[in-house]
Amino acid sequence: MPEGDTIHKLAARLRPALVGSTLDRFDAPRLTGSPPAVGSEITAVDAVGKHLLIAFADGTTLETHLRMTGSWHLYRTGERWRKPAHLARVVLGCGETIAVCFSAPVVRSHRDDGRRSLAHLGPDLCGPATDDTLIDEVLERLVQVAEPGTALAEVLLDQRIASGIGNVYANDLCWIHRLHPATPIEGVDTDTRRQLYATAATLLRANLSTQRRTTVPGGLAVYGRARRPCRRCGTPIRSGRVGLNARATWWCPRCQPEHR
Repeated sequence: MPEGDTIHKLAARLRPALVGSTLDRFDAPRLTGSPPAVGSEITAVDAVGKHLLIAFADGTTLETHLRMTGSWHLYRTGERWRKPAHLARVVLGCGETIAVCFSAPVVRSHRDDGRRSLAHLGPDLCGPATDDTLIDEVLERLVQVAEPGTALAEVLLDQRIASGIGNVYANDLCWIHRLHPATPIEGVDTDTRRQLYATAATLLRANLSTQRRTTVPGGLAVYGRARRPCRRCGTPIRSGRVGLNARATWWCPRCQPEHR
């Protein structure tokens, strides 16, 4: 599933190509909801956590969630698509520009700005500023949502608490703060929780303007680095499955000793 920074960068790429354009073609074979009217102007392209919202002047907002399989492409009219047409879940035609969303499992429309349906999401850590008030809200949500015994890595991935953190950041945040990803959330004190989410916001925003995601100098800390040396102590990185959802997880057994 894409991290929040991926969706914000996608919105930034689509925005200049689509906003202000008039819709002359709309195809969405699996759309839940009503389609925007052909002839409507596209007025906004925004990211909210891992959700992409495209607003139309007729009051319709198109929402897509890419999860593990989806992607958006931009083409010129007549240009060959890089994926098969049967995988297209949305086709937006705007003059010489065609925007195609392939393989997204969530494609739905709203007769408002779409944000009401996303009200369950926690604060978007990719936003322009993350102050103490926002982190306070994140920590309040954590207390309300996270059940005792829930692994830290799972809590970090819970979009109801804070939106934007994906598995790359969840793993590397645990390494940065020397916490085993399976640590029960009640074993993480309030100050450390605050530091985790503040670091997450800093890393997400820093990667909004990069081509290659990095969380530490040189690349990623532990994510995808099984059996390679820890960047801090040289111990081989381990991998396994953590939490009820058994998400793939990486950690350094020396820097991140398992909680007892």
